[in-house]
Amino acid sequence: MGQPLMLKSVAINDFAIISALQLGLGPGLNVFTGETGAGKSIVIEALGFALGARGDAGLIRRGAQKMSVSAVFETADLPAALAQKYKITGADFCIKRELDRKGKSRAWINDAHVLMADLAALGDILADFHGQHEHQTLFKPAAHLDILDDFAGLEKDLKTFRAVYDEERDIKAKIAAAQMSRQERESALELYKYQLEEIEKLSPKPDEDTQIEAALPRLKHAAKLKEQASSSYELLAGMEGSAAALLSKASHTLGDMAGVDYTLAAAESELASALAITQETARLLRAYHDNTEADQQALDDMLSRQDALRKIKLKYGPALEDVLNTAQDLKKRIADLAGSEQSSQEFEAALANVHKKLLSLSEGLCAARQKAARKLGALVAAEVAPLGFAQVRFEAALERSADIGPKGADSVEFLFSPNPGSSLRPLRSVASGGEISRLMLGLKTVLNNGTPVAVFDEIDAGISGQTGKLVGRKLKALSAGRQVLCVTHLPQVAAYGDIHFSVGKFVKDNNTEVKVTPLGTGERILEIAKMMGAAGKASAGHRHAQDLLSEAAATAARQNPAETTANTKEI
Repeated sequence: MGQPLMLKSVAINDFAIISALQLGLGPGLNVFTGETGAGKSIVIEALGFALGARGDAGLIRRGAQKMSVSAVFETADLPAALAQKYKITGADFCIKRELDRKGKSRAWINDAHVLMADLAALGDILADFHGQHEHQTLFKPAAHLDILDDFAGLEKDLKTFRAVYDEERDIKAKIAAAQMSRQERESALELYKYQLEEIEKLSPKPDEDTQIEAALPRLKHAAKLKEQASSSYELLAGMEGSAAALLSKASHTLGDMAGVDYTLAAAESELASALAITQETARLLRAYHDNTEADQQALDDMLSRQDALRKIKLKYGPALEDVLNTAQDLKKRIADLAGSEQSSQEFEAALANVHKKLLSLSEGLCAARQKAARKLGALVAAEVAPLGFAQVRFEAALERSADIGPKGADSVEFLFSPNPGSSLRPLRSVASGGEISRLMLGLKTVLNNGTPVAVFDEIDAGISGQTGKLVGRKLKALSAGRQVLCVTHLPQVAAYGDIHFSVGKFVKDNNTEVKVTPLGTGERILEIAKMMGAAGKASAGHRHAQDLLSEAAATAARQNPAETTANTKEI
């Protein structure tokens, strides 16, 4: 694979205090600096929103009816399966998402509507976000098992295990159903059949509510749209006479002139295109006019359908997809109850076989996790040791339970010892803010999940300037294999950026605006000097900033990217 898939640009409109912002990004390490509250994290939050993170209508800019964010990625290294799934062609593809004040969210990939679930799935493949709040993830043992399983690559094994786990649960349900009294069984069947009939009578289709919402405006305003199409067509059609002849003559004359002066070739081409586009637009407007009719009955039917879908979602939702899933679940319950007259002995025998298989799969998961835990501990310790720790130890401690859950019988807790002589203890009781930031960076490096973009929001929280240099080097090395975006307050980290953006706020028409400025070499020196509290080109801080940038450039040139490549070998 060549150059990693890259985020080329982000366009943000009416998001929080950002009214309109167009940001061009580049490969390598992109750093964002600025005063606290300047809007740096808002840019990162907006990108997350575009890639499927939860949206909040409260973030819509005051006075606006909706907010929108677009992100443009290069297509070159997008897996073929994804490109085919999302019908992505061309050198670039654009993801756009918007949210209105009613909480309605819509998204597109290259102008094709996409469901939120699909957007979030694609977002997880494209970018990995680490914000300040994610530090808390490492304090929660419940999340540690998922982290270890991701590292071990157990996705397929867990899927197989879950299927058998669900099979055991279904058999237990059938046994319970078989043991129900006849009256209880008939009562449950009656309820389930009534609920299923209610859904099937409406017969909702996937994404039907979204399609209705998109089609309603045209039906509601059909008469007005038809009238406007007619008037617009008449205006354009009027050009087909003398105006068209004049344009044609002017185009011919420009062609003669371009034969003498090639600089006029573009003007000739534009004029010819203008005439063709005008004629094609007139044709489209005529067809639109002919195919648009005000149909009150169709509008009433669609509004009734929308209301019926709303009610069914309130009862079996909240989303239409949930309603459809409920219907499938009801069918299964009905089938289980209908067949519950079977001898429970058959179910008991099947349960014993499935449970035996589940125990075997659970043992396999445990063995794989133990092997991965040893490797994860060694790799994380090696990654974070250069980040200002004298002797650091990290361990993923496994514990087995007698009970088997949907992920097996194991629990995991990360243990940490940052100093010589100190014992391994849970992260929540030993790690400081600065230590947990560095540990998270080490984990992110080791757990490199292959996403082309890594986003760090204030990874340097709570660390000193000297340690900041070490973090800067690590981020720089990480960016050798993927694009990295980093919000930072430390000049020692900012100095390692390939592209440096300064983020600031200003007031325009009594409204606060955010401005993001890419910095040249001289501007970077001034920005880094300002971050160190210095002002003026003659100050010691200015000279220190120059030295810091020179040191970062020299260190980056010597740094071997292979040293920071995350785990690439099979476990």
